[in-house]
Amino acid sequence: MPKIKVALAGVGNCAAALVQGLKYYGDCEKEEEAIGLRHLFLNGFHPKDIQIVVAFDIDNRKVGKDLSEAIFSEPNNAPKIADIPRPNITVQKGPVLDGVGEYTKNVVQISKQSEVNIAGMLEESDSEILLNLLPSGAVKASQFYAEQALNAGCAFVNATPIFMASDAMWAERFEKAELPLVGDDLIDQVGATTLHKTLLRLLSMNGVRITETYQLDVGGGTESLDTFDRSRNVKRAVKTKSVESALPYKAEVVAGSMDYVDFLQNRRDSYFWIRGLYFSRTPMQIDLKLSTVDAPNAGSVLLDVIRAVKIALNKKLKGAILPVCAYAFKHPPQMVPLETAETMFADFMTNNS
Repeated sequence: MPKIKVALAGVGNCAAALVQGLKYYGDCEKEEEAIGLRHLFLNGFHPKDIQIVVAFDIDNRKVGKDLSEAIFSEPNNAPKIADIPRPNITVQKGPVLDGVGEYTKNVVQISKQSEVNIAGMLEESDSEILLNLLPSGAVKASQFYAEQALNAGCAFVNATPIFMASDAMWAERFEKAELPLVGDDLIDQVGATTLHKTLLRLLSMNGVRITETYQLDVGGGTESLDTFDRSRNVKRAVKTKSVESALPYKAEVVAGSMDYVDFLQNRRDSYFWIRGLYFSRTPMQIDLKLSTVDAPNAGSVLLDVIRAVKIALNKKLKGAILPVCAYAFKHPPQMVPLETAETMFADFMTNNS
C-alpha cells in the first residue's frame, strides 16, 4: 500500500511532470537505473510509495477529468514521458480567487462546476501533504489552500514564491497546529539560480572579486506568462537575494524573469553574465546561456520534498522545517550557503529524533 498520500493544488505542468515521474521511476529498483533522479530511496521511501489521492484545479479542460487525462489537457504543454494508467482520481473544482491574472484570463477556461469543500476532500482522501502548485501570482488562492491544510490537518508544501514558510505568521500557525510547513519557491533541478550561485561561489573561492552579475530568464507556457504578468518583481527579489547569498561581500546582482515568449512552449532560456577581477585586478567576464524544459525541472526536487515532509510528519516536527526549506527552495526562512543546506538536509535524513 502507498505510504505517502498527497493532494495537488493545481494541475499544471509541474503536476504533469510529477505524476509522470511517479510512473517513470516506479519500477526502478537500483540507483543506477534512476537516471535524472537525485535519490531513488530517501530514508527507505521510494517514489512508488507516493500516491496522489486528490487534485484541484479551475480549468474546464481539467475539472471533472481523470488526473491521468487532465495532466495532458490544455493549456498544459509539458512533454509526455510516460503512459499513465487511470488512477480513478477526478480533478475537483477549487476556488478561483486570484488564480487567473490579466494575461492568463484568455488562456485559462474557468470551469462552471461548483467548488468543492477543499478541507472536506482532504480529510475524505486521508491526505497527509498538500502540495501548492498554483501560479506564482495567486497569493489569495495559495493562502486559502494553506488554510484548508490547517483545517484538515495536512502538512503544506509551498512551491510558489509567495512568502509562507518564510513568513513568521504562517510558520507560527503551522507550529501551533503541529504540522510541517516548507517553502518558498521551489529550486529547479537544473536551475539557473543554483548554477549562478555555484559559479559565483567557485569564482569567489578562487580569489576572483565579482563586481557585477545578472541572470535573466525567458520562458513560454502559462506559468511564465503569469510570472511576467503578476509576480515578476517578487520572483526577481527572491532570486536576487538567493544569488547574493553566494557571495561573502556586496556586488551588483540582478536575477529574475525578463520576458515571455509564446513559441518557447514549456522551454526556458536563462542568460548569465558575470564580471569580476582576478590576479593583479585583471578583468574577466563570463557570458553563458542555459536552455531547459521547465516542467521536468521540478520533478526530482518535488519527489525529495514530498518524502522529506513525510519524514518530518513521522518525527512529529512542526512549523517551518528549515533543513528541507534550505535544501529545496530559493527563499527559505533563513538563507544559508549551498554547502550548509546540503549538510543540514543530510543531518535531517540521518537524525532519528
